[in-house]
Amino acid sequence: MREQNIKIQCHSPLSELMKKFIHEKQAYGYRYKRESQELLRLDRFLCKIGLQSLELPRDIVDKWTAKRDYEKPSNQRLRIIRVRQFALYLRRQGIDAYVPETTKANVKHIEFIPYIFNHQQINNILQAADCTPPDSRSPKRHLIMPEIFRLLYCCGMRVSEVVRLKFSDVNLAAGILTILKTKFNKDRLVPLAPTMTVRLRRYASILGEGDASSVFFPKVDGTPYSKGTVYYFFRQLLWKCNIPHGGRGKGPRLHDLRHSFAVHRLESWYRQGADLGVKLPLLATYMGHKNLVSTQWYLRLTPEIFPNIVKQLEQFAGHVIPRRLEQ
Repeated sequence: MREQNIKIQCHSPLSELMKKFIHEKQAYGYRYKRESQELLRLDRFLCKIGLQSLELPRDIVDKWTAKRDYEKPSNQRLRIIRVRQFALYLRRQGIDAYVPETTKANVKHIEFIPYIFNHQQINNILQAADCTPPDSRSPKRHLIMPEIFRLLYCCGMRVSEVVRLKFSDVNLAAGILTILKTKFNKDRLVPLAPTMTVRLRRYASILGEGDASSVFFPKVDGTPYSKGTVYYFFRQLLWKCNIPHGGRGKGPRLHDLRHSFAVHRLESWYRQGADLGVKLPLLATYMGHKNLVSTQWYLRLTPEIFPNIVKQLEQFAGHVIPRRLEQ
């Protein structure tokens, strides 16, 4: 496995152990990118306060994990979790280290209710994407954006999975996408609908042949589009389709296209009279979930069929489907 280049600039007494800890995590298959950056910041902090001995005392951990004025409790909790994992590693190496409790961060658990687009809204969004004009700074965006948004909805893919696709991941002969090292460090195959395969073949023929390592949806410089750029286009599409946006954290979110895919797929199976006990595990696998519990967050059902589906699903999976909260 390819290891990322780790640079510890300050060289605190714990820096070498930090590198070994990061390498251990990567050896287990974790990408461990953001976490390693957090450890680099911890190393600079240890240098700044002048740690001289091979230890991680409680007073230092308390200072490092104290809530900062500008951050959310959830971000503080992530920092606590990361230093806790490193402290446990240090203890396994025989180093005296204080292990903080994750309960230190006062995180309020607020359940977000996904926005489920109706079928007409989805059609409007895709039609608006088809009308994306070319731009001098992004001369191929009128070709790229329609396909990106169709993959987000029609295949229920995560935006990070779509923008990272390379030509080697897109088998247009078989109509299958290969998604590598995605969330939970899983690989999976995503079969395409015939109409989607035809669209991507046409797109690839216009774009021109690229080598296996080339980005399938490239910017001018050949690099992938960022998630932020795709989100910007998404907001523009919502505005064109007269779909109101509630502001930051209130949605609709770009990820709600994935939610809508799951709900609409389940709706379709229900109306076809399919056995949902058989179909739901297939949906979980297709979306790259570890289990049915992960899939439940995507199944916010439409009111007209909600009671019947819940009754049917609870026969084999208990309360897998979360009920829609009253607005």
